[in-house]
Amino acid sequence: MARRPPGGERTGTPADYLVVGLGNPGAEYAETRHNVGAEVVELLAQRHDARLRDRKQQARADEVRLDGSLVALAIPNTYMNESGIAVGKLVHRYATVPENIVIVQDELDLPVATLRLKAGGGLAGHNGLRSIVSHLGTDEFLRVRIGVGKPPDARQGADHVLRRFSKSERKEVDVTIERAADAVECIVADGVDAAMTRFNVDPP
Repeated sequence: MARRPPGGERTGTPADYLVVGLGNPGAEYAETRHNVGAEVVELLAQRHDARLRDRKQQARADEVRLDGSLVALAIPNTYMNESGIAVGKLVHRYATVPENIVIVQDELDLPVATLRLKAGGGLAGHNGLRSIVSHLGTDEFLRVRIGVGKPPDARQGADHVLRRFSKSERKEVDVTIERAADAVECIVADGVDAAMTRFNVDPP
């Protein structure tokens, strides 16, 4: 049974899907490993002529029509560790059930440029996801995970995710960002099971 999001009654136009790209705000964090999720949502906005504007929900957001569904695209203006503040407000605004919330994120446990989709499950130490679960009270949302690789030496993961990719990695990641945007569109058009079947494999 669909559950009403936290916060009581709907406060805005209901959306069939809410797609949130995680990252840190500010030019100094652009194109870092932590911001690949935000890059995917920016690409989706470009593809569908959306204009991501600052909203009261502490996020840049807009709504688009994808395959007949109303889809809210959003990038939090909060820092990664406080992503749940924005996501909680966005869910309240758009009245989207957890099963139709798509979080696009970086993933340390996946090799660079690997794409994997997942429904619910553990957090793998991701502070952005931990914040979202804390504010929503559930982990039953969809994740589009983009591998950024583990630190190559003893550096902590917090340092690693704030670094940019090498030139060769960046070329691979750019391709994966395109595939991740395709995966979000597939989720909306065909459902998460079909999307996982199609995208949870390495490209030839």
